[in-house]
Amino acid sequence: MSHPNRLPDEHVKLLPSAVFMLVHLLPVLAIFTGVGFRDWMLLLITYWGRMFFITGGYHRYFAHKTFNTSRVFQFVLAFGGSSAAQKGPLWWAANHRLHHRHTDTIRDCHSPIKGIFYSHMGWIMAPHADETQMDVVADFAKFPELRFLNRQDWIAPWALAMTCLLVGGWSGLLWGFFLSTVLVWHSTFMVNSVAHLWGSRRFATDDTSRNNFFVAFLTMGEGWHNNHHHIASSVRQGHRWWEIDATYYVLRVLSWLHIVKDLRLPHPAQLNSARIKDGAWDIGMFKWYWDKASTRAAMANARPELDDLRLELVSTTDRALELAEQLGARTRRPARTDATVEAPSVG
Repeated sequence: MSHPNRLPDEHVKLLPSAVFMLVHLLPVLAIFTGVGFRDWMLLLITYWGRMFFITGGYHRYFAHKTFNTSRVFQFVLAFGGSSAAQKGPLWWAANHRLHHRHTDTIRDCHSPIKGIFYSHMGWIMAPHADETQMDVVADFAKFPELRFLNRQDWIAPWALAMTCLLVGGWSGLLWGFFLSTVLVWHSTFMVNSVAHLWGSRRFATDDTSRNNFFVAFLTMGEGWHNNHHHIASSVRQGHRWWEIDATYYVLRVLSWLHIVKDLRLPHPAQLNSARIKDGAWDIGMFKWYWDKASTRAAMANARPELDDLRLELVSTTDRALELAEQLGARTRRPARTDATVEAPSVG
């Protein structure tokens, strides 16, 4: 039986799945080439470098526009992000913006309500994942160089692969490109899966986002996901001193060098609103467990003699969800939706 929370075109295609798994297996060939110090250095550089381009470029710039920069550095961010083999910048940003519009609903392309495997990586191999919805990213789709990179999203990964081959030989290609790519993939994917399933919640958001230190470390700060879903317009996702947010630190340094500017930070009112410890009703978790129970019931064998009871339960649960939404709205303190702009003189 198909998953009740998935749309008709949300199934895994065979060919993309085969190619995807092949990339995972290629690093194993390093047992024939050996792995040296240079290969380890390539692995670290290509992992952390591309992780920044995904988190700082694809996510915080193209998806959320949490800072401004020049057209030249905008292209650098797009090219660097494309080298991570996660498709083009417009495709990535459009899907992520839609994720925020429809988080943890059936219109969210990678919500855990569609299954853990599907939310982690199955969704990217589904038929619907091929198209770029340009209307969602019209602000960036006006740049021809970005449209070109989005269409020819193979150029940057191939360029990086050839560089690793030239620098480190076959072992450099296997370790510095293929293994690094797999690690970047799954670290990024964990934000969609793990950071919606395990961790702590500071804010009563309308979704299942969590703060997860392990994911935050691997993704240079993206694991503070509950913080992010509460204030998506903020360039900084780690709100406490101990919430390490390496992407934000790099962007701060780039702002000192005048490469980026206008870093958007959360307003204090936003940081103090909708906090669960202050009594905000956690509507996101309520809906998660409610949907989980409903999904299990839908996937179970139906008994016709119980149809009347099922219909009565649906009516009752709809009313309960409506009341829960009202409670959630009333227990949140009003928060300003705008973000402050970081003063240029702040060091």
